[in-house]
Amino acid sequence: MAVAFLLYVFAEIAAIWAVGSAVGVLGTLGLLLAGAFIGSWLARREGAKAMRAFMSAARAGQPAEKELTDGMLVALGGVLILVPGFVSDVLGLLLMLPPSRAVARKLWLRRMEKRAVRFANQRRGPVMVVDSEVVPPQEPRRDQPTVIEGRVVEN
Repeated sequence: MAVAFLLYVFAEIAAIWAVGSAVGVLGTLGLLLAGAFIGSWLARREGAKAMRAFMSAARAGQPAEKELTDGMLVALGGVLILVPGFVSDVLGLLLMLPPSRAVARKLWLRRMEKRAVRFANQRRGPVMVVDSEVVPPQEPRRDQPTVIEGRVVEN
């Protein structure tokens, strides 16, 4: 992890140096400030969109994992944009744009699913995921129990 952080710092310094050589010190500072202002505006706009999508999914009673993950990625993108540097600005901007955020969401959810299963297996033994649904009786009777049809998906 320390090596990755050092590589990130080196990449930021190299990017600032390259931009500074091309446009000068004042131009570099202007670009960094413009990136922060535009990024904060974009984070506010995309964050509001993600919040509205989350609220509508919650009101409809649907699972909101996509909307919740989008909100988290927008927040991470906003933090990256506010960190001074061009590499972090580009990464933050990529998390703000819906097409690249969809790719990041898929990668994040896949990683979290693997980690959750691995964590559960370490703590409580093998995990069993059941895909099921409640089937209402054809003729409602008080003495007839509720039927749940299902199958084991993962063991």
